[in-house]
Amino acid sequence: MKKEDKNGQAQPVEDGQQLTELGTSTVKSGGGTIQALTIIGQIEGHQEAPEGAKTTKYEHVLPLLTAVEESDEVDGLLILLNTMGGDIEAGLAIAEMIAGMSKPTVSLVLGGGHSIGVPLAVSAKESFIVPSGAMTIHPVRLNGMVIGVSQTFHYFQRVQERILDFVTQNSAISRERLEGLMLNTQEMAADMGSIVYGREAVELGLIDHLGGLSDAMACLRKRIKKHKKK
Repeated sequence: MKKEDKNGQAQPVEDGQQLTELGTSTVKSGGGTIQALTIIGQIEGHQEAPEGAKTTKYEHVLPLLTAVEESDEVDGLLILLNTMGGDIEAGLAIAEMIAGMSKPTVSLVLGGGHSIGVPLAVSAKESFIVPSGAMTIHPVRLNGMVIGVSQTFHYFQRVQERILDFVTQNSAISRERLEGLMLNTQEMAADMGSIVYGREAVELGLIDHLGGLSDAMACLRKRIKKHKKK
């Protein structure tokens, strides 16, 4: 692997350094080998985020997920989420890859799994959220210039449908309830949508379990054990 220095010159990167920079780590124990992936800050898509912003880059995550799926040494994936959301296309791409993995996957929402972080949280085969965790559910929006024609609003609606379909197919929340939360006008002073917290997210069927790191790890080890028996 290589990275660029300040002058744009390619420099070699050691495997351990690469894992640290990409926010991943591999944990080996008697119950199997677990790859931990952190999704933090802003999900960065085709355009770079402002300098200094904490980001998760999809061009880093997609190859990593492919490697985890194909590796004979990795038994399961733990996704740690604390994200404000970000690029819809990039977020959905990562979520679809996680949902399509054959290996055991478990997600854990820590500080927050906001916006496009919601599909990412439910993409794992089993999901957890800590009691203080938060998830913001809101309609699709776009920064910058928008052409004010009916086709633009139709496009927004179709993108929103993609998100609704994915979340409802990968969680226990009903489409009507999710849409109601998304279009709520009573909760945010200057915006539309809803913020749900740990226990509430579980009661809604959005997230499977309320719990912390040890709970998520125990669940993943259980799934790995069952997967190995197959």
